[in-house]
Amino acid sequence: MTKYDNSNFENWSLETRALHVGQDLDGNANSRNVPIHQTTSFVFDSAEHAANRFNLSDAGPIYTRLTNPTTGALEARIASLEGGVDAVAFASGQAAQTAAIINLASAGDHIVSSPRLYGGTNTLFTITLARLGIEVTLVEDPDDPQSWADAVQPNTRAFYAETFGNPIADILDIPAVAEVAHNNQVPLIVDNTIATAAVARPLELGADIVVSSTTKFYSGNGSSMGGVLVDGGKFDWTVERDGKPVFPYFVTPDAAYHGLKYADLGAPAFALKARAGILRDTGAALSPFNAWVTLTGLETLQLRIDKHGENAQKVAEYLEAHDKVTKVNYAGLDSSPYKEVKERLGYTSTGSVLSFEIDGGKDEAWAFIDALKLHSNLANIGDTRSLVVHPATTTHSQSDEEGLRVAGITQSTVRLSVGIENIDDIIADLELGFSAI
Repeated sequence: MTKYDNSNFENWSLETRALHVGQDLDGNANSRNVPIHQTTSFVFDSAEHAANRFNLSDAGPIYTRLTNPTTGALEARIASLEGGVDAVAFASGQAAQTAAIINLASAGDHIVSSPRLYGGTNTLFTITLARLGIEVTLVEDPDDPQSWADAVQPNTRAFYAETFGNPIADILDIPAVAEVAHNNQVPLIVDNTIATAAVARPLELGADIVVSSTTKFYSGNGSSMGGVLVDGGKFDWTVERDGKPVFPYFVTPDAAYHGLKYADLGAPAFALKARAGILRDTGAALSPFNAWVTLTGLETLQLRIDKHGENAQKVAEYLEAHDKVTKVNYAGLDSSPYKEVKERLGYTSTGSVLSFEIDGGKDEAWAFIDALKLHSNLANIGDTRSLVVHPATTTHSQSDEEGLRVAGITQSTVRLSVGIENIDDIIADLELGFSAI
């Protein structure tokens, strides 16, 4: 009999879990790699079996929009890496973060967020959610816990921030912000895309929900879209304020499931509600093939992240010493105001996405970018290959001048996603850019 037992994965290191969690042999073919279950639906054993699947008493697969064994393996693996109790995969990171918000908030509710956000998130928060009646306040100073406290309203439902900001590479003081959130009876949602669990585990530092774009470092090579929501399993969704539930959709019977109360489902209540409600209704399901590609990427996560971080540190030091650079945003530098937070939270690196201010403005930034050969000019991060972009006219082009200011972006800002190429080749290419201005 073929023997494979990963039941004690909780005792394994991150590198080992990234290879094994979620893998279950089927007893027949016993594929060593997680198979791609490229199917829309699944056959039931009987009418009763079908009914049990639909009433959620049997958690097996029904339809790939909701569950799929390949996608399930990915969800289990990322939940383990992030330290959560459950995870739900989505078609993109944007879909995952949208689900995290609408899973706990509706028209008339309020979210408190850091202003240092990915451009797409900023647009979602300031434009789209406003159309849905959900107000978002961007705090004045996300480095100051009091600024978060000052933004709280009676209808606040969550705090939101990024582990490492994009593109100015600031570091969120997760324990401090989580304390303010919990003092106000709301969860902290953290976007861990840039850091990944290989560098930072927000759930261990006080966050309640983690979202990530698996499109980026988790996949690692720019070949597959995806996103994930991870439930920390510790937030009390039955909390009340002035005698009324803060999160009524968790304690009110759900008519779609004959009176089910999600809070009664225990630790993974948030994830289960996101799957049974939000994913069911929005249809933003991850394809099994993209789940498989991401699973393959996870196998080398720690190796890649270590190399990314090593190269990024050397690039940051090179840029800081360059006479055509006026500022470098990277917390690994002694000059960074975030170096202290990095060390206090125990991060081995601060990722490989950084930005710098070129001596000049848009014309100089564009000339620099256009002269590069090794770096790809595109709107992505987390590729094994080195990437470059001009945020003010691309990723954050939908922001007004004030939005750019609070995000720390100017016309002279250039963002790099440092790849895993030989560091000498990366720096030689950057020299080509500087020689053009």
